[in-house]
Amino acid sequence: MRRDVFQAIADPTRRKILHLISDTSLNVNAVAGEFDVTRTAIYKHLKILTECGLVTIEQQGRERFCQARPRKLKEVSDWLQDYKRFWEANLDSLEQYLETVQGKKTKTNKPTQHGKY
Repeated sequence: MRRDVFQAIADPTRRKILHLISDTSLNVNAVAGEFDVTRTAIYKHLKILTECGLVTIEQQGRERFCQARPRKLKEVSDWLQDYKRFWEANLDSLEQYLETVQGKKTKTNKPTQHGKY
């Protein structure tokens, strides 16, 4: 089955694995030790992460080390850009509307010549 980056990051355990190995590579046992699930479950998560290219696993002696490949997350970032532009435009419109409404309130609440409203 062909997996993609979106499937990989859909699961919170896989996101945590990526976070754990984002700065430094860790051996598989160290990764598994961070979770309250079986090693088999962690291996399945790692398999999904490697299938979509977010993680590589390299054999070093008797141990296997996991290393993050975050460049593949650019696909997610690119996809999110359209939504970011959408929300920025809507929030800008809301800000302009609120400024207009607040400006109207300020004008109607100005004191008269006698200092009364």
